[in-house]
Amino acid sequence: MLRREFLSATAGTAAAAVTPVPSTRPNRVGVSDVIELRKGLDGLMALDACRGGHEALESAALSGARHAVSLQQKAATQRVRQRLFSVAADYTATAAWSAIDARQSDRAERHLERALQLAGMARDMVAQLRVWNSYAMLTHQRQEHTKAVDAAYAAQAIGITRRDPLYASLAHARTALGHATLGNRQAALRSIGYAEEALSKAGREVPRPSWVAFYGLSELTAITAIVRDRLGDSAEAEAASHRALASIPRKFHRNRALATARLALAQLHQGEVDQACGTASGVFDLMAGYPIPGRLRSLIGDFYRDLITLSPDTALAGEWGYRFRSHWSRP
Repeated sequence: MLRREFLSATAGTAAAAVTPVPSTRPNRVGVSDVIELRKGLDGLMALDACRGGHEALESAALSGARHAVSLQQKAATQRVRQRLFSVAADYTATAAWSAIDARQSDRAERHLERALQLAGMARDMVAQLRVWNSYAMLTHQRQEHTKAVDAAYAAQAIGITRRDPLYASLAHARTALGHATLGNRQAALRSIGYAEEALSKAGREVPRPSWVAFYGLSELTAITAIVRDRLGDSAEAEAASHRALASIPRKFHRNRALATARLALAQLHQGEVDQACGTASGVFDLMAGYPIPGRLRSLIGDFYRDLITLSPDTALAGEWGYRFRSHWSRP
């Protein structure tokens, strides 16, 4: 059996791939070996849930992808070969996601291109949808908002969305974010409605890969909060953020911190400066012991810029800015 272990997610611990033990069938790679490779992928996703994207996780994911590809010549059957391509696509997409979370857009784009190629070779529709979902996020980071909508529509077009409504819901939610950023109010609200309807039909017991474990009602509610705030509906955004935080699992430190920052923005946009600063400070408490990923840093930066724009002369803004700069300097 091929063995791959990844170090657990603890403060200061880097993700690292352990050299696999040689197979007892050196010339044959079978389904059990593919399962072992996927266990390593699950370990990386657990690490991401705790501390977010970072270079060690990205490097470990790329190592896993290379290893999966290197086993092609030893695959016992064509089916196993395709599964190896599928695993390699997921590892590469994980590396891309880590780069997106760290706001390393050039690396992320290269990884996504490779992941889409591998997913095509594997004929893996779920991996293809994952790539387009990530590409929508990447283009949003680059402020290429029309491309973000196009990528979300590409995700909707993947056949798996007709078979599993959870994936359809995710694709519609991503589309809603793109429309909201462009100011397309009706299209954004319509897409959120489609996402809610699809999610209500999604079976909870359907086997799915670990990367999509983050998505469910709590994540959709968090996305709804972002959509509402971008449309200027700050009160609705605040309510949605509270609902999201009430249900996001505690293990998703980064996701809870993101939702907390969004709550702070919604409060700030309603003029509740004191409350917003207190809420935003909670982000640092949630990420205590973990490096702050680039995507979260950027969101906190958005909060600070809005704070000094809306309330530049208050002592509270100055105090919060001092704490912000102190935490920003953390590795």
